Amino acid sequence: MHIVLHQPEIPANTGNIGRTCVATGTVLHLIEPLGFRLTEKELRRAGMDYWAQLDVRRYINFEEFAEQNLAGNPQARLWMATTKARRTYAQADFGAEDFIMFGKESAGIPEELLVGYEETCIRIPMLDKIRSLNLSNSVSIVLYEALRQQGFAGLQLEGELHRLTWGGR
Repeated sequence: MHIVLHQPEIPANTGNIGRTCVATGTVLHLIEPLGFRLTEKELRRAGMDYWAQLDVRRYINFEEFAEQNLAGNPQARLWMATTKARRTYAQADFGAEDFIMFGKESAGIPEELLVGYEETCIRIPMLDKIRSLNLSNSVSIVLYEALRQQGFAGLQLEGELHRLTWGGR
């Protein structure tokens, strides 16, 4: 899977998203301009010691991202998470090579980009009195649904107790 952040503004959210990407083997794509420097301590604190393990790629604009990732890759789709979508993320049929894009915290994905992707625009259901959810929470919600649809391929599905055993076994 691939997560795409279009012009992210808040370093702590991007750090949290980076940590989620490391935990799930997901590539993080950042489309500039960024509202921070990748060296900011808030980013590193949120990503903790995982940031060095993150597969993160940067692009100067959406066109460069699309050219490098979508052109010549017909099996990959670009899903756009937006409060303006007509269907929910639960109605999407995510593929393993798909990209899920999220917009900047203050404005979302520009409508100029959304209009070309009507069929793959998705939303997270919520009450109409709230503008949006926190970006890193939104990424986690949609990414884990996409991973669930892929059978959580490559992820550890069972855990173990550290000091005790389950059921006395």
